[in-house]
Amino acid sequence: MRLVINGFGRIGRTVLRQYLSLPVSEQPRTIWVNDIAPLETCAYLFRYDSVFGPYRETVTTSPDGLVIGDRSIRFTREPDLSNLDLSDIDLVMECTGKAQTRDIAERGLKAGARAILISGPSPAADETIVIGANDEKLADHTIVSNASCTTNALAPLLRGLHDELGIESGHMTTIHCYTGSQPMVDAPRDTLERSRAGGVSMVPTTTSATKLVGEVLPQLKGKVTGAAVRVPAISVSAVDLVLTLSKPVSSQINDALQSIFAGSQIVGFTNDPVVSTDMRARPESLVIQLPETQTCGDRQVRIFGWYDNEWGFSARMLDMAKRMTSR
Repeated sequence: MRLVINGFGRIGRTVLRQYLSLPVSEQPRTIWVNDIAPLETCAYLFRYDSVFGPYRETVTTSPDGLVIGDRSIRFTREPDLSNLDLSDIDLVMECTGKAQTRDIAERGLKAGARAILISGPSPAADETIVIGANDEKLADHTIVSNASCTTNALAPLLRGLHDELGIESGHMTTIHCYTGSQPMVDAPRDTLERSRAGGVSMVPTTTSATKLVGEVLPQLKGKVTGAAVRVPAISVSAVDLVLTLSKPVSSQINDALQSIFAGSQIVGFTNDPVVSTDMRARPESLVIQLPETQTCGDRQVRIFGWYDNEWGFSARMLDMAKRMTSR
């Protein structure tokens, strides 16, 4: 597998951390980073990470790029991928957050890469794919969106429950850590609430997962609504989901959940009384906290689960990359 990571921000750096933690036999033959920031800055931000801590090996630079441990990684600073020669590249991981138009999204293809995987929602994608929810639709699409972190947490859960128990209606609230889209101090943004300092207030807002769930799971379109509350935490978010099911489950909902997702690498479980920091660097898309599950009557259920919105999402980026390059 020969990869380019285009955009070395939170997801780009986390993807590289996870790739380099794989056994050597599973690491890509070629991995290349492209970002407009200075090489020295990118090396520093990879070495020292406020969420995941310092990298375990040395991180330096060379005239050609990053040197991580004994591994040399090519680094370029090209704003337009179409100006590069990517004819030997299997996949571009598009992590800039800018691939919202077809013109930008397909620049890697114009440069010769075989496929593009976008690390977020994008109307420019051929298809939006969430592993565990609609990955059967991957087919031979060349520009794929990996949806959002919240959609990856929610959609596999909804798919499993709807297939086995039926979903009549529901509402999800994501309790989401602050992100780079929010200011550190009050400053103008697209909405008034998001104009407020993200590190000191809980901010009620919207979530793209509400729309994306309807795209990924058209059988549930219009049945599940959603909202978000951004909170002053640097990592790990949560899904608080209330559903009315078609089939009765009563107090046996935890048994049903563990049966539906037995052996899943996407949806995990914990019986412990954990808090958000305990879930940092968990690779699952969602970890259901079983003691928090509640029922009202025999068909209404409340399910609470954690997701590391950076580490878990990056893990799915890697999983999707393997699938797209093995077709």
